Amino acid sequence: MPAVADTVPLGALTVDQWAALDEDIEGELVDGELAEEEMPTAFHEAIAACILAVLRLWVYPRGGVAFGAELKLAVSARRGRKADASAYLPGRALPGRSAGATRRPPSIVVEVVSPRPRDVRRDVVDKKKEYAAFGVAYYWLVDPLARTFEVLELGADGRYTVALSASEGAQIIPGCEGLTVDLDELWAAGDRLPEAEPEEEA
Repeated sequence: MPAVADTVPLGALTVDQWAALDEDIEGELVDGELAEEEMPTAFHEAIAACILAVLRLWVYPRGGVAFGAELKLAVSARRGRKADASAYLPGRALPGRSAGATRRPPSIVVEVVSPRPRDVRRDVVDKKKEYAAFGVAYYWLVDPLARTFEVLELGADGRYTVALSASEGAQIIPGCEGLTVDLDELWAAGDRLPEAEPEEEA
């Protein structure tokens, strides 16, 4: 049986159809079409995993929930995104257990920026606008190559402003009482990986 994405006209895929796609069909939803996701490297995944671990250790004892990269966010009627990590703080409406894509915005969304120019634009420009309109209170932008960590805070005007911009040291995270992220340890999670895998001997 053909996948849903193969049976609808271009530009006509709905958020609900996107949410119902088999898990092996990758892609985000952009204006009714499946868009290629970034191709994460081991370096990217090491940083993302470290951030998710920090979020989980902090948010669960406080009654919140954290998610990895497969949670589908229905950010608008024709757009769906998957962040590298996200968290719902206590008191925030949570996704339902059976939701294929949630229309409930997380308190925090994290994107680890990849080096390809189109991925940078998607994270820094496109997703920034979408997450703001969706109602995500805090947008973390992490660039492991540039070694920059930014926390953007959603204002009453529906726009993000920079609440934190740092590159090293232990940082107290805005909007998250008791949460500190050690950026030196974060970058070290990627630095411990070799530049390339050694060739195996025949």
